[in-house]
Amino acid sequence: MKAWQRNALIALLVVGIVVAAIYAYLTFAHRSDLDSAATSGTDPMLVDPKPQTFPSVSLAKPSGWDGNLAPQAAAGLTVGRFATGLDHPRTILALPNGDVIVALTNAPAAAKQGGITGFFMKLFMGRVGAGDPSPDTLVLLRDADGDGRAEQRFELRKADMHSPSGMAYRDGKLYVANHNAVLQFAFTPGETKLAGQPKQLMELPGGGNHWMRNLLLSPDGAQLYAAVGSATNIADNGMEAEAGRAAIWEIDTATGRRRQYAAGMRNPNGLDWNPSTGEMWATVQERDMLGPDLVPDYLTNVPVGAQYGWPWVYWKDKFDDRVNWPMDTNMVEYTRKPEYAMGAHTAVLGLKFASAGNRLGAAFGNGAFIARHGSWNRKPPAGYDVVFVPFDGNGNPQGKPRPVLTGFLEKGGDKAHGRPVWLAFDKGGALLVSDDTGGVIWRVIAPGAAPSAGPKAVVTEHMKPNKELVDPTQPPAIGRPQD
Repeated sequence: MKAWQRNALIALLVVGIVVAAIYAYLTFAHRSDLDSAATSGTDPMLVDPKPQTFPSVSLAKPSGWDGNLAPQAAAGLTVGRFATGLDHPRTILALPNGDVIVALTNAPAAAKQGGITGFFMKLFMGRVGAGDPSPDTLVLLRDADGDGRAEQRFELRKADMHSPSGMAYRDGKLYVANHNAVLQFAFTPGETKLAGQPKQLMELPGGGNHWMRNLLLSPDGAQLYAAVGSATNIADNGMEAEAGRAAIWEIDTATGRRRQYAAGMRNPNGLDWNPSTGEMWATVQERDMLGPDLVPDYLTNVPVGAQYGWPWVYWKDKFDDRVNWPMDTNMVEYTRKPEYAMGAHTAVLGLKFASAGNRLGAAFGNGAFIARHGSWNRKPPAGYDVVFVPFDGNGNPQGKPRPVLTGFLEKGGDKAHGRPVWLAFDKGGALLVSDDTGGVIWRVIAPGAAPSAGPKAVVTEHMKPNKELVDPTQPPAIGRPQD
């Protein structure tokens, strides 16, 4: 053997050893012995951070739903296929006439992954069914005979769709959020084509690690809210690259004027109105690479002006020492603590409150349904399910998440039949669940259940305004009534 051949063989052997060592590290290191449920609820366990240079990896390869396979529904519920054979269905919107719009979508080709986390996300997402080109299509599904299956399917719109996700409808206007803009279309339920040119309501920061853009209309339709996730894990490319991100925006539907409604939310996704209190609530995906049990994704109310701390702070007062960018020194004084933890790395997405008309039974009468897409960087895997967070009579979450739909992850955790993404209620009161890697829209219902009356509205006394300012350190003014 010649010297150059021997040297080349040694080099290949060294490279092979290095690659094997990296694979073993990513696959077997940073395993958690903590049950995922411990990092959920109103008082989650917050362990000490274990910063990682490279993220741990736990990839569940898609295996599909062969034959009659289906997820397992909770006791009293049944699950069936509303639609199948869809190309990466993510978000769904139920229209007033019962038609259902599905966004067939994936990350935009131009999305730039930031930092080490972004590099590994790009490297491994293809294995878990998230690396294919985006179909960029809105499809309309119609269950005309009311049997719980959509027997009609129409391509609603493909032109000018660029990784579409968020959708909302009211009064002849359909709103669609591409990854880089919010569009408004003229549309009447019953139509099977979305024709005409859209009006752009707002340009959005495009691409990034978190490219989905959800939409929520105010109850009167005057305001449209758009959730925009961060470009990176912890502002890895600097705060300038995060301008307008990690936030919820409020858009005036009549004028197009906009303002930042809430901030410091690494990746807000699901948005809905709490029927008891009228508050906006959101699901938010928290940061990575602090270990398998940090930081819990969360569900929280979102008052105007709320700040949740990203990237510097998590869970109100826990500092992320990896962040080097300047921070407001008084930030923890106004950073809000999330209301409810959904478990570390569960990848919360779709959110839908139980409301009047749904038919999932009394056990699911007051609370929020949440789709947990599933982890890609936790061992053992977490999420891969739809859960229900119960609420009390005052509109507050309580207890631990209850399973609604499970069985997406195969035993052993190395394969997944599918991954739940989005939620909506159909005209029959059933819960629809999109499954992007399985290509299915599932339909969950409690057979024989009457339509729910919905949670009761919380009615409380409001503080009365003061008629005068009184300095408690001074003696009572002459002539002022005494207590």
